[in-house]
Amino acid sequence: MHLHISQNFTTFAPTMKSKAKILVVDDNKGIRAALEMLLPRFFAQVEMLSSPKSLQSTIRELQPDVVLLDMNFQTAINTGNEGLYWLSEIKQFAPNIEVVLFTAYGDIQLAVEGMKRGAFDFIVKPWDNDKLVETLTLAYQQKLKRTGKKSPSPLPISNSQSPKMHWGSSPAMTTIRKQLEKVATTDASILITGENGTGKDVLANEIHRLSARANRPMVCVDAGAITETLFESELFGHVKGAFTDAHADKMGKFEQANGGTLFLDEIGNIPLHLQAKLLRVLQNRAIVRVGDTKEIPIDIRLICATNRDIPQMVQDGTFREDLYYRINTMHLQLPPLRQRQDEILPLAERFMQTYAERYHRSVNALAPEAQQALLANTWSGNIRELNNCIEKAVILSEGDTLTLADLQLPLPSNTPYPIGGTPSNSQYPTADSEAVETLEAVEERAIRNAMAQHDGNLSLVAKALNISRPTLYAKLKKYGI
Repeated sequence: MHLHISQNFTTFAPTMKSKAKILVVDDNKGIRAALEMLLPRFFAQVEMLSSPKSLQSTIRELQPDVVLLDMNFQTAINTGNEGLYWLSEIKQFAPNIEVVLFTAYGDIQLAVEGMKRGAFDFIVKPWDNDKLVETLTLAYQQKLKRTGKKSPSPLPISNSQSPKMHWGSSPAMTTIRKQLEKVATTDASILITGENGTGKDVLANEIHRLSARANRPMVCVDAGAITETLFESELFGHVKGAFTDAHADKMGKFEQANGGTLFLDEIGNIPLHLQAKLLRVLQNRAIVRVGDTKEIPIDIRLICATNRDIPQMVQDGTFREDLYYRINTMHLQLPPLRQRQDEILPLAERFMQTYAERYHRSVNALAPEAQQALLANTWSGNIRELNNCIEKAVILSEGDTLTLADLQLPLPSNTPYPIGGTPSNSQYPTADSEAVETLEAVEERAIRNAMAQHDGNLSLVAKALNISRPTLYAKLKKYGI
């Protein structure tokens, strides 16, 4: 469900404030307001522009380093052509400015077209805060490098936004923590395995935080999501003229992570023929940009993650054995949440606090029967499933305590009804109960509840749901409210 504009799963944790000037061009008032709260924590100057019509004069006056450019400015027109037009305009009258495209439509072809026309990268709405900050920071670094300017001395900022790993007391997690204490301060390559949703990305961030590279960037790459045609360009970069419309040099992810940590998530999904190119870079500790012949040395700490059985893939011939040994100096296996019972309630409480603040709810406690239900669930989706469950429950909550009805979890057959009732009078829905709602039903219910609580005041409803008024209008129309 999309009741919020951002998520807070940290993959990039800058510890220094950049001196970059950022210009945001977006006609959505709610989005501009959200970015006005976020970006000044990380960048020296942030300016907002509601329309691109005055873009040239604003750029001449402000002289920004990076422009965050929306792709659509006309109601009901979502082609992205406006963004591509203004991108071309910026590149004509201010070629040294880096442009990051901002779009609600994650079509890879549109993104590729924009990058071919000179965009540094693109961000999809609803955005991840950390991904946005990372991309703008890297765009600024690219601008400094391309213009031959030295990076100014950064200003210290708080690192409080980085989520910390929650360590339980289970034997498996205790073992991992002890191993981490020994290996984090080294540059050893680490392979993290585990089921989907077990927190492999959070563990990777913890390794980076505890390493000697903590003050350098951590760059995250979903290795399996990169198309074959973009693989080399995304990871290794390209030079001007490498392909049609390649108007400027572009750093790849390896170069962006130089001096810091490169996190390759879902490495088991990389096709076999592309694994050889990755191995070559890891062996040589140097990259060659697409269209160039010059080797660029790289200094990175490599962390990889996958939910797949890499040793079995090696046996099957779908994963290179030499690459496996290259990325697997140390192997950390995250157990599923069902084997980490002591972590369930602390994690649930943490998520509850996060979403209570985000959605302006007063909830601050878990009812005893809700706690029992959380502990009884199998959590096949692990921490990610628990997070989603608590988010939905907070949205549905009407008091200061999360109840069984809020959680909407199926009751295991071997679990007694904790409130002394039977299936007919329990507030806890069964797996076959019609009370288990779809995400759209939950979203509609949350909006209707907010409308009732605030007597139809759309400003207050939008604020309560943490969405913009235009987004609220669209959802009211969608659900016929």
